[in-house]
Formats: sequence, structure tokens, C-alpha cells
Amino acid sequence: MLRSLRRRTVRAMFHAFGAAGGCALLLAALPAHAAVLPIAACDAGEAVVLAAEAGTVPDARAIWLDRRTLRWPGAPDPGRYRLYHGKVLPQAIPGQRVRGAEGQVALAGATVAETVARRFRHVAPGATLALDLDDQALRALYRQALLLVREDPRGRVLDATRIQLPGALDDLYAAAVDAPMPGAHPAPDGTRFSVWAPTAREVSLCLYPGDHAAATRRVAVAADPATGMWTARLPQDLRGAYYTWLVDVYVPGTGLVRNRVTDPYSASLGTDSRRSYVADLDDPALKPDGWDQAPRPPALQAQVDMSVYELHVRDFSIGDATVPEPLRGRYLAFTAAGSAGMAHLRALARAGLTDVHLLPVYDFASVPEAGCTTPQVPDAPADSPLQQAAVMAEAARDCFNWGYDPFHFNAPEGSYATDPSDGAVRIREFRAMVMALHALGLRVGMDVVYNHTYAAGQDPGSVLDRIVPGYYHRLDASGTVETSTCCSNTATEHAMMARLMIDSAGLWVRHYRIDSFRFDLMGHQPRAAMEALQRRVDAVAGRHVPLIGEGWNFGEVADGARFVQASQLSLGGSGIGTFSDRARDALRGGGPGDSGRDKLARQGWLNGLGYAPNEATAGDDPVASRAALLRAADLVRAGLAGTLRDYVLDTVDGPRPLHEVDYNGQPAGYAPAPGEVVNYVENHDNETLYDLNAYRLPAGTPASERARVQVLGMATTALSQGVAYFHAGIDLLRSKSMDRNSYDSGDWFNRIDWSGGDNFFGSGLPPASGNEADWPWIAPRLADPSIRPAPEDIAFARAALRELLAIRASSSLFRLRTAEEVARRLSFPNSGPGQNPLVVAGLLDGRGHPGAGFAGILYLLNASPQAQVLELPELRGQRWRLHPLQRGPHAADPRVREAGHEPARGRFTVPPRTVLVYVLE
Repeated sequence: MLRSLRRRTVRAMFHAFGAAGGCALLLAALPAHAAVLPIAACDAGEAVVLAAEAGTVPDARAIWLDRRTLRWPGAPDPGRYRLYHGKVLPQAIPGQRVRGAEGQVALAGATVAETVARRFRHVAPGATLALDLDDQALRALYRQALLLVREDPRGRVLDATRIQLPGALDDLYAAAVDAPMPGAHPAPDGTRFSVWAPTAREVSLCLYPGDHAAATRRVAVAADPATGMWTARLPQDLRGAYYTWLVDVYVPGTGLVRNRVTDPYSASLGTDSRRSYVADLDDPALKPDGWDQAPRPPALQAQVDMSVYELHVRDFSIGDATVPEPLRGRYLAFTAAGSAGMAHLRALARAGLTDVHLLPVYDFASVPEAGCTTPQVPDAPADSPLQQAAVMAEAARDCFNWGYDPFHFNAPEGSYATDPSDGAVRIREFRAMVMALHALGLRVGMDVVYNHTYAAGQDPGSVLDRIVPGYYHRLDASGTVETSTCCSNTATEHAMMARLMIDSAGLWVRHYRIDSFRFDLMGHQPRAAMEALQRRVDAVAGRHVPLIGEGWNFGEVADGARFVQASQLSLGGSGIGTFSDRARDALRGGGPGDSGRDKLARQGWLNGLGYAPNEATAGDDPVASRAALLRAADLVRAGLAGTLRDYVLDTVDGPRPLHEVDYNGQPAGYAPAPGEVVNYVENHDNETLYDLNAYRLPAGTPASERARVQVLGMATTALSQGVAYFHAGIDLLRSKSMDRNSYDSGDWFNRIDWSGGDNFFGSGLPPASGNEADWPWIAPRLADPSIRPAPEDIAFARAALRELLAIRASSSLFRLRTAEEVARRLSFPNSGPGQNPLVVAGLLDGRGHPGAGFAGILYLLNASPQAQVLELPELRGQRWRLHPLQRGPHAADPRVREAGHEPARGRFTVPPRTVLVYVLE
């Protein structure tokens, strides 16, 4: 009742003030700076050019270092330099004087402080110049088009460049970091709107009574000179209304433009993110029933206690017939407590799973929220190209995407809501999803992508760059937006981009009860920004919020080129976890970029390296293959030891601390604590493990044995020190029909069958984009019926993961908290130069350890298709028994009954492709 009443009230208010008399009445009630303006501009278009650029626009090769100082790399020093300015960019033709300028400023040589030089370490030497203006003049200057010119003694142009602005804006508007939160903030006594736009000439606010209604008001907005914030305070409580900003700003290459744009701090939106929604996230009308009283799982005692299931919202339910049809693919599917998908999650939670991590659920730009389509996929052979052709013909319009295309960081995605046109619905339904997962005892993590945006510049999918052009994104030496992450890289080293990221994470924790975060390409962000974010979310939550992310080191920021990164080798001691590729690659073989024959030839420890050759490796040198297998086995052990930098492992070359063991030219061990490592063998990226093994396991390997290889892979994650991370469906032998990158491959190639009836191997050739070159190897495998598993194979893997999770949960020895404890309690029998590399054995000493449950634990992982016998002298005379969960008729794997143990000799017989866990009671 409250919700419908509020909507009627908002509409009535707009109608009352929409007439001329109403506008006059409203105007009298507004502060002087919030005058109501003609509303025609609100509907004039996404971008209106007020003054067009003429002529050629040079690159931005010069860089502001602070508010008054700049550097032009490579430019001679000394020299004669002038800074020209105007409404649009002045024209600089070599050999002529500058034309079209409205003014100029002389520049003098300058030096920079060490702190400034350190921040701009990536900027090459060149002319360093300064201008002598007070702050008021500087603020006016930065709202204009600026051209830096090197002139000859007669004032003729020798060279000219634009200037990259972020350094000046961060210095001049440093107070903006502590200014009140931007965005829309409704309250009973009025509504505050604010946006950071320090380079804008004018800003106004367009208000709409509904998602599709015409604008009824345009309000002038005033700027705070100290912060660059533009703020309007209106006397009405406008929650439930919609709004956009009109920002008059200079855009290089276009001119002075009036951009109609949504709010970067939008709490919610209307359909397809065309309008921002005014929301008070504490409003009872935006909470599902029971939200305030709903229990929340307690915080984990340590980050190593996390065992995570990575899940895509649409994948979860779109193909689940046990979910009511209107809820399939939506947030509310998680509220269908009796569905097959919820039963699956419930069983995992009971076994020991602690967290579900959701692929992007913030507002992303790659799915139409209204009118998205579902491709009609033909019934065709398993190796046919027809299925992918049908899917890809609709890919730009269909309802599927992973969502790594951020549009608005603070708003829930609308395509997962039952009504994307109502900004309230997506908020309530997102919260209902979180409630439902919390009710299972599962904490909810969020995959966030602050390292790039969907678009930059004047693209309709760009928000940040259309408000403060050239600020929010990282630029190269010529002023072009960097795209090493695939898209328009953001610059979280800039103060207000870092603030946006930190504010955003805090919002999700406070208002949606998000329990943890996974950061996409986190290595592109500064460590300092991530540590500030950690402090914020912990303070908001009143408890520790785990942060994990991809700490890859590449691109324009690699090796600390611009700042200390949040990367694998630079996060030590922060408590923030990074995904480890060391054991992942040793287990799977090769690397994520493999293609062509390498997909077959680069076998790993799991799929035959040196012991089960396939068609591409049958002729390999056996000596070299065994040497590669020995080193892979050592890297598997490194992963089981938490990739700890100082852990001493008896390797094939003798005892070595892991930071001295080579991994592709990097240290195999890099983490100072196990909580700073995330272990995995499969996630949403690249082929699923089952699909990769379709390449690398020998032809003729039956599906039942392929399921056993899958279980071995899951076991290495479950038994490793550190965070355990599983891809949704790994326990169902999930296949994407060998697609290497299914981010836009539609529901067809991303299906999950929670009933375990099918893993969808052989759903047709995967999409041509990214896969076509490999079709000659893919097609015969998809057509091979022996690779496709039977339901009983899937049931075996499903039961095995639940058993492994329960084993991990049964003892704190699998979740040791410090490097010292790992060094003291974990050892690897059958290691060193004389090892049998087909069996990895881990020994955990539980004596005196709280929560150990057992005096000792021994796990044995046999990758070989033959039984292996190990003699472990250090265990002679000890009577080991199988873990209680592996004893008796209810063990997930009946093959464990073939295991043998002779205490007097310390001899263990490990059945083929089997995981054994023994305990000393």
C-alpha cells in the first residue's frame, strides 16, 4: 500500500507543478540558485553541440602534474611556450600564429616535488612548465578548451598539444574526496542532487515523473568552487521520481557539448539505464517483506574458511523447469525455495560451501532490458555449426551476457528484474535474492568490475567521460584511453575514480548485505585504493568483508609502472586474496591462451602429461615428458601449500622455498599468508575443465574416467590451503560445448541442468568468434558419444564435491591461517628427486591444533589410470583409516574400497584416478 501511495503522490506532485502556474509556485519555493529553466533541452537529445570544433585536434601529449604545473614529454627545455584557451580548441597551424583563442597564459620553467614526480613516474622527461594564476582563475581555465603551444620567437607555431587534466583536477579539487556523497538523496524535508563536474560550464537537472514520461522540470544547479560539485536542493521529497543531468562541457574533437547523461551514482534506473531513479535505500518501500529481520550468516573467522561457488544469475534458473516461468533468469528465482537449483545450493551449503559469488549484478550495458530476444536454436548434430550461427545471430539482442560491461556501478542490473522500468523493483528483488541465499546459510559475494567501463567518450553507453571528459579513464602518452583490460580502462589512481569505487563497494555492503567481493583484473588498481576500500567496507559492515581478485600483472600498469599494484606480487601483507595460476596451469596443462594443436599437446598433471599420451603427444621424448611431469607435480604441491612464498618444498631439484621455484619466469610461491591465495581449477573464463580434458585426455577415455579426472581437479581445490573457489556446475561435469569464452554465447552454450541429466557436451560447434580456428579439433570430439557423460557419471561428480566440501569442513587443518602453521603442519611425503609424480601425498599434523579433529590427515591423489603403490617410511607403524566420510556404503566413490594400507611397511595402494583421505585417530 505504501509503495503504490508513494508513486501516486510523486505523479500528482509532478502534475501539479507541470502547469505554468504550478511552475511559478515551485519557483518561489526554491533556493535562488535552483531556478526552473525551460524544459525543451531535456528532450533535445543525448548530446547537443553548442559550439562545434573546427580543424584538426591534436593529441594530448602534455600532462598536468598538479594545478599549476605540467610536463610536455620530449619537448625541448628551455623554449617559448604559451597556453591558449577558448570555448572550443584554438587552431594551431605550424608556421602560423594561433587562431581562435579567447586568451593566453605565459608559462615559465618549473621543477616538481618528489611526491609529484613519484606519482607521475610513467611520464617521460621533457619541458616542465608552470603558470602563475590564483585558484579562482584556474577553475575558470579548466572549464575551457586548452592548447599548449611551443612557438618560435615571433610567436609562430612550432608544435601544439592538448593536455591531460587529471593531475590538475585531483590537486585543485582535492576537497571533493570528502564532500557529501554525490547522487540523489531524498528526505521528507527535500531532496539533494549533486554531481562532480569540475570542468563543466553549466549543469542543470531534468526531472521526470516516470520512466517513460516527458520531463516536467529543468532546474539550474550551482557549483561549489572548492569541490567541483554541482548541487541542487529541492524542497520536495522526490523519491520515486526519475532524473538526468544536462552537462555543458568541452569535449575534445567535438566542441562545447550539452550532454544529457545519467548519474554515475545512480542508486537505480529505468529501462535500459536511460534515466536515473531517486531512491532512499533505507525506505521500507524498497525492502522485501522481512528484510530488516532476516538473519544473516555470521562472518567467517578467517578468509581461509571460504569455499565459494561462482554463479551467474541467469544461468542459475533460465533452464530450470522447477522455477515458475516468470521468475526464470531473474533475481526472484532464488526465492523459489523448492526449485532444483535451490536444492542443489542447499545441499552444497549443508556439505560445507560457505559463499555464492555472483557474476556481475550491477547495471551493465550489454543486455537490452526491454525486448531482449531468445534465439531459436535448431535441432542439429553435435558437431554442427548451425546452433552457434543461430545463437550469434541474436547475440547483440538476446538476454544473455556475463555482464563485464559496467554502465552504473551502484545500481542493480535491470534485466534480472521482473520489471526493469520501475527503479524500485530491481532494488527489492535484488534484496530478496540475497535474503534467500542467506536463508540457506550462504554468504553472498559480488563480482565487481571497477577496472573498466563499457564505453568512454561520447558513446551513448558512456557516463563518466561525458560528465568529466578525460578524467575517469587511464590515458596513454597521446591521451587515448587505454584498453588493455578489453575495454575503456578506468584510472582508480585518480582520486574521484577511487572514491567512486570505494563508495560503490560500501553501498553494496550497507544496503544489500553483500558479504565479500571478487575484483575483476584487480592488478590494474592501486594497492592503496584497495586497502582504503577494505577499510571502508569493514567499517560499514561492522565486520571483516573478504576481498579477493585477479592479481594479473600486465598492460600499461605492469611491474608498477604507474603505482604499486593490487597484483599477486605486490599485495603481500594486505590480507587481500589473489587467484593463483600456479597449480591451475600445472593441473590443466598449458595456459589460458592456448590454441590450435597446443590445446592437445600441452597436457597437465590431471590429463596425461608424461603418462597418458594423446594423439599430439604420443611421439614426445619420454625423458622430457617425465621431467615436465615432475615439475608439474611440484607446482601442484605448491598450490596445495597455499602458494606460500617461504614454504620449503622438497622439489625435483631438492629442497627449495617456493619463491625460488620457477613458474614461467615468476616465483611459484608469492603469498605471505594462505588467506591471500584463491585456489581453483575452473572458473567462468576459458574452457571448463571437462571441455579442456576433451582435448587433452587420450581418445577413447570413457566418460566415467573423465568424471574421475574432474573429481581429482575439484579435490586439489578442496584440499589446498587458502580460499577454495569452484565454478558453478563443475560438480555436474559442466560443458559449454568446448567454447573457450562464453561471455556472449547465449543461454544455449551456458546451460546448467541442476537435475544432473545432461552436461550439454555436444551442443554444436561453439561460436565461431574465438573458436573457429579450433573447430577441426573440436568437431570430432563433440561427435564422439563416448565423451558425453551419462547421468550416473554426473551423479558421481556431484556426490564427490559434496563429500570433499564436508571433508574440508571437518578439520581446521585444511584451513590453516598462517604461513608458520602451514610450514609446521603440512608436509609432502613422496616428494623430492625420487618421487612418484603420479601420486601427490599431503600429510597434515593435527596434534595440538584447535579444530583439527584428528591427530593427523593424509591425502593421496592418484592421477594415473593405473593403481599406484607408495611406501612412506615416515608412516611405518601408524594405523591410518579412511576418513569417516569415505568409509562404508555411503562414500561418494566406491573405488575407495580398493584402497590398501599396510601399517608395518607404511605402504598405501591408491586405486586409479582416485582421491583418498586417511585420518589418524
